[in-house]
Amino acid sequence: MELIHIINILAGLILCACFLDAVPKLQKFAKWLGGFDTIIGLILIIYVIIWGTLNLYGIVAIFAGLIMIVGILPAIPAIGKNLEKFAKWLGGFQGIIGIIILLLGILGALAII
Repeated sequence: MELIHIINILAGLILCACFLDAVPKLQKFAKWLGGFDTIIGLILIIYVIIWGTLNLYGIVAIFAGLIMIVGILPAIPAIGKNLEKFAKWLGGFQGIIGIIILLLGILGALAII
């Protein structure tokens, strides 16, 4: 099992916390993880860039990471404003991306895909 799958699961839980009403304990854990969303988003993006995992896991991870770090994007000179606009647009699909990345993380961890 690769680290990307674990990070994808954490990011997926954070992004789709609103859909976890049926499992209150998991929703509570996801909301607690939400306090670390910027850190997890940065780790996710850095991991994909450094280890070059630009496959299906990596692309979805980049999208999830951008949604999670939207608050610090304006601090990046030159490209921060454009990335912020894109990340805010992606934020409209936060729940869907969260479910996708959570499923990819679980399936990858189980070595199904």
